[in-house]
Amino acid sequence: MLSLNTNAAALSTQSALANSQKALTTSMTRLGTGYRVNSAMDDAAGLQIATRLNAQTRGMAVAQRNTQNGISLMQTAEGAFSEVTDILQRMKDLATEGANGTASTDDKTAMQSEYDALGRELKNVMDNTSFGGQSLFATGTNAAAVTGGTSTLGKTGGVTFQIGASASETMTTNVSASVAGLTNDGGTLGLASAAYKTTATAATVGTEIGAAATITLLDNALKDVGTVRSALGASSNRLDHVYNNLANMSTNTTAAKGRIMDVDYATETSNMTAKQMLLQAGTSMLKQSGSMSQMVLSLMQ
Repeated sequence: MLSLNTNAAALSTQSALANSQKALTTSMTRLGTGYRVNSAMDDAAGLQIATRLNAQTRGMAVAQRNTQNGISLMQTAEGAFSEVTDILQRMKDLATEGANGTASTDDKTAMQSEYDALGRELKNVMDNTSFGGQSLFATGTNAAAVTGGTSTLGKTGGVTFQIGASASETMTTNVSASVAGLTNDGGTLGLASAAYKTTATAATVGTEIGAAATITLLDNALKDVGTVRSALGASSNRLDHVYNNLANMSTNTTAAKGRIMDVDYATETSNMTAKQMLLQAGTSMLKQSGSMSQMVLSLMQ
């Protein structure tokens, strides 16, 4: 039907032109930002899923840092105990030498002097080894929380690491009993050295009988150090596996989020080209639709 009042062709073309322009704007926005979903209107369900995946990914990234910090803490402790082991081995050498009847009084005096110096260094290592400003062991009443201390590895309940994105994903390393039995005044280090412990102890290398007894005390100290080192090493190995698993989960979770949020440039470029052509065609047809009124006037001539 030819009509002057209603140009149906122009109205249809305008509607198609508006749709093409809207689709072209969406394509250009996606190509400009690199994201397929730029607002909830683009994909409401996809945005909700991607937000949850992003929260999980970020949580796992922080958990990875936590595991690395945990390993660093325990490696710091392990390094200190490695030095303690070397000191105890030297102290045992001196005790073994002092238990031999060939040593003179002057020899034993020199041995005792070195032995005491090593004992003082044991206390120095235990008191001053720290991580992030917090003492790892301490000595005496500060060796464990059961006696009111504040050392990181000595506190009751152990150290808890957050190793995942959810609150339930934690790992606890509890060596407080072993650390307290080793480092406090009544522990095996204190029994093995009067210089470590502030009060008198039977440990000495100045006599043959005393040196022989000290060998046993040092053997006990070495065994206790080995127990703590073993526990710390096992926890460090576990944290290393935790890190590897988090890396795997993070990689795949990030890929899943990318499939939802990221734009496919090949597809979207094709869409933009098609919408540009439709916009050009629509504009041309809108111009041509004006000729419909001219046809009405030609009938009236």
